[in-house]
Amino acid sequence: MVRTPLTPEERARGRFLGALLREARGERSMSEVAAAAGISAETLRKIETGRAPTPAFFTIAALAGALGLSLDEVAAACAPEERSTAAA
Repeated sequence: MVRTPLTPEERARGRFLGALLREARGERSMSEVAAAAGISAETLRKIETGRAPTPAFFTIAALAGALGLSLDEVAAACAPEERSTAAA
């Protein structure tokens, strides 16, 4: 199966998601947060660095729960219209 290339917007959204997760993680270790979310530290590393810009919904939901974020907060931080408003 061939995956279609990601659009620049999808890649940007992945970078914003990664930055949000890194900020929410704070001083906690990557291993600690990954274990709490039930994912591998490598998966979290890929998401935080933007190398996995389109993680599965349940992965995002698990990370949000482990970090004390609501899915609404995650969606708002990654939505293009919210980013452009915040930058203005």
